[in-house]
Amino acid sequence: MDRLGYTAMTAASRTMMSLQVRSNNLANVNTPGFRADLERAQAVAVEGHGYDSRHMAVVENNGVSLAAGPLMATGRELDFAVKGTGLIVLQDGDGEAYTRQGSMQIDAEGRLTLNGRAVMGEGGPIELPEHDRVEIGNDGTVSIMAPGDWMMAEVDRIRLVDVAAADLMKNEAGLLVTRNGEPAAPSEDVRLASGFLESSNVSAIDELASTMSLNRLFETQVKMMKAAEDLSDAGNRMIRGS
Repeated sequence: MDRLGYTAMTAASRTMMSLQVRSNNLANVNTPGFRADLERAQAVAVEGHGYDSRHMAVVENNGVSLAAGPLMATGRELDFAVKGTGLIVLQDGDGEAYTRQGSMQIDAEGRLTLNGRAVMGEGGPIELPEHDRVEIGNDGTVSIMAPGDWMMAEVDRIRLVDVAAADLMKNEAGLLVTRNGEPAAPSEDVRLASGFLESSNVSAIDELASTMSLNRLFETQVKMMKAAEDLSDAGNRMIRGS
């Protein structure tokens, strides 16, 4: 009977983790640029004498869906959406992180930033000289018009990369990073759309339907644990002869 109880227990634990992933996706359904988390787990044999038939579900780092979300027109010159596949490179401590949330700002030091993190260019974080105007092309080229000048001058180019979803995971800040920790190679094919932000790619209907299904599954697994306990108690009474 312990095999039935163990199976139900590890299944219920896996279902609870699945519910957490779905709940987080639903909480970010209106977050621009949010990429939906995908559940990842594998079956691992329990080590030890007498446990050859026992396995448990071990949750791995969740996968990420890179499916495109709908574009929202904002009209703001420093709002950008990635067209098709691709990611914007940000400075993250001593390394890099990636995002599709393109609401850029220029901080007091003249750095081009996203949510407080510096946007990376071809030579490092992009820092803009004094300017009256800034333009960013659809290929990521950053140009400025210096005070008293009337021509735009290119100063840098935003690093844009195209990484397969299987090679990415989310860090604690919710930003995308490579699984091997190595910087991704820049891509010349990624393009930006000015005046737009990409919505979350979470489908609220799909997530709600999955949540309801998981709730019913969890209830069934709890009943299985109770049934395993009842069967175990009945077996013990038979052995005792009571």
